[in-house]
Amino acid sequence: MDQHEAPGHSEAWPTLRVTDWAQTRDTVHMWTQIVGKVRMAYAPMLNHWWQVTLYVTPRGLTTSKIPYGSGAFDIEFDFCDHRLHIRSSDGRSGSVVLAAKSVAQFHTEVFEALDRIGIEASIRAVPNEVVPAIPFAEDHQHASYDPEATSLFWQQLLQADRVLNGFRSSFRGKASPVHFFWGSMDLAYTRFSGRVAPAHPGGAPNSPDRVMVEAYSRELSSCGFWPGGGEEGAFYAYAYPEPAGYAESVGEADGAAYNTADKLYLLPYENVRSASDPDGTLLRFLHASYDAAAETGHWDRSALEVDPARWQR
Repeated sequence: MDQHEAPGHSEAWPTLRVTDWAQTRDTVHMWTQIVGKVRMAYAPMLNHWWQVTLYVTPRGLTTSKIPYGSGAFDIEFDFCDHRLHIRSSDGRSGSVVLAAKSVAQFHTEVFEALDRIGIEASIRAVPNEVVPAIPFAEDHQHASYDPEATSLFWQQLLQADRVLNGFRSSFRGKASPVHFFWGSMDLAYTRFSGRVAPAHPGGAPNSPDRVMVEAYSRELSSCGFWPGGGEEGAFYAYAYPEPAGYAESVGEADGAAYNTADKLYLLPYENVRSASDPDGTLLRFLHASYDAAAETGHWDRSALEVDPARWQR
């Protein structure tokens, strides 16, 4: 792509059919759970479990800094060189090759690499939010790794992360980072009205109810990208608790539709990728779904929203 082309040019949005990498996706999902659980073991608790997530980097996904004793370490999936990097503040480092291998083997290699640089990690070594929940040390079923497909997925995340962060700039109320939840394997961003929400009923597979109770403890409008829900994945948006009229408040322009069973809006990734203006198409969906939540939920929009260009004039 020419360096002077607009960042929303369609060539920046890769094609990746879910059916072409489903086995790799499911394996990588389990790998991210292992790494995410290492972060969860040492990071202090934050509201809505924000301390457990991963973040998009120029090369893949990272835990960011994890406190350990009087120092720190981090773990990064490098989807360019296809290695997992582990770096400690004492100067030591280790790595694990990302290649076709079972979840059980990856789990062993990660903890061996941590041990070699003096990090004694312990996690609850069973996945969350999936069925069946095969303990990592026993999972020989998921053992696929297609480097090209994984790189394309990371490029999908890179584009989604960029647009979501641009969307984030127009809100000054309480809001999450744009971050990757390894339980459900989605890139998410959430805005909050400032009001308490009714207790969530829980019910996520192989996940304690307290996880959802904490995650949805405040009224919210959430959106993100998930490598499912469409031929090439899908962007989603929902509100909790869902206000009356929300399900009818977003039009079907660009192919967005409300999914009654899951109580959320879905916009197929391929509709964004193939649009003449992918950034604009996605931003229309993000703004429309938030507007629907804020209007039907009677949010104090004048107090919560801000002009991101306010200092440019």
